[in-house]
Amino acid sequence: MAALLETKRNPIAAFARGVVRTLLAVALICCSGAMAADDDLYRAQTVVTGQGEPNRIIGFGACLEDVLIKVSGQPMLASDHRLAGYKSRASEFVSSFDYHDQYAGKPHHDEQGTRDRPYDLTVAFDQNRIDGILAELGLKPWRSQRPALGVFVGMLHGPKDFIVTSDGPQSDLQRDALAAAAGKRGMRVVLPDTAALTSANVTAAGLLKMPTAQLSSIVAPQGGEAILVGQLVWDDNDLGWTTQWRMVWRGKDYKWQFRGVTFDEAFRRGVGGAAQVLSGNGDPGRSK
Repeated sequence: MAALLETKRNPIAAFARGVVRTLLAVALICCSGAMAADDDLYRAQTVVTGQGEPNRIIGFGACLEDVLIKVSGQPMLASDHRLAGYKSRASEFVSSFDYHDQYAGKPHHDEQGTRDRPYDLTVAFDQNRIDGILAELGLKPWRSQRPALGVFVGMLHGPKDFIVTSDGPQSDLQRDALAAAAGKRGMRVVLPDTAALTSANVTAAGLLKMPTAQLSSIVAPQGGEAILVGQLVWDDNDLGWTTQWRMVWRGKDYKWQFRGVTFDEAFRRGVGGAAQVLSGNGDPGRSK
């Protein structure tokens, strides 16, 4: 009743207070979202066998490498020999960790002990310690807003050519692999839907020749900001995919390629190369 009377006495003041409350609520939501995203950058997951310390230490090292790459946006750290020393004492930088049994709810096999079961090991690292390691490596955290990647990938395998889409059942495995690659590198990806590709006459074989502006218009409604284009061609001799990636960013055309890899690895390198460009860590086509 008091609130009702106050509104009647001064409706403008009541309205202003309502606006302030709304803005504060939005600010809190945005801050919590930013904090969650920031926390996620310093967290990684790997698969280990059992919960014993030797395997846990190895898992810590693998997760440390992933976090350093994710936070900095520099995928070339994966081949940097300087990481060996940090990975050997990765436990010093861990703030928390936990396990998830992949076979939870399933009985043990007769020949299988608890230590043999696969676990997802999730590791959270201390932000200040990670930032300190990056400084020692001559890198810095990628703090700016990360653009959502509009990803167009053509899979060429004889008569089975197709483009990875957000809705096509043919793309199920590749779609999941792209999502995993994006999460590993701290990126968000947006895929085109089948109807939009058909309407724009976009084909798997012609993807690399398509103007970026035309592709951008397809994923822009879903939030795609930076366009990454890839073409994977199956090679029977290499028993793997020959891969080409292309990205235009701030007026510069970036291209990189490799061969003889699984599509999971191809996606990790594609998304990782895009992160390298967007974070200002150099040209993935010229990296050694």
